[in-house]
Amino acid sequence: MKILAVDDSCFIRRIVESTASVIGAHCVPVSDSQLALRALEADPSGFSLVCIDCNTPNSHGLQFLAEMRADERWLALPVLMFTPGGSHDAMLEAIKAGATAFMTKPFVKKDLQEKMFGFLGLGSLLR
Repeated sequence: MKILAVDDSCFIRRIVESTASVIGAHCVPVSDSQLALRALEADPSGFSLVCIDCNTPNSHGLQFLAEMRADERWLALPVLMFTPGGSHDAMLEAIKAGATAFMTKPFVKKDLQEKMFGFLGLGSLLR
């Protein structure tokens, strides 16, 4: 299992990376959407989940998501989008752009782990 973590915050990338390691997944952390696209292109079928910030540099996270969803190779790839806390509009935009789910920042590691378990088909391990 491999997770792509896209966030300009080193802190958030580390949270995603450490959470992925706890569940036995490898994480590829990148700081912006252009690097994320390169990572996807380098391994088109190798990722099990993409975690992306709504506000990434060099290309807005929603724009990246729309471009990703336009490519049939990644139509079924689950995307967990991180949105600013309290922004109902950002949540709606994330879902409309093709996010599978969203989490508002700030979030706790336990909640992220539960989402990851669900996306990776490991939900039964939480019980």
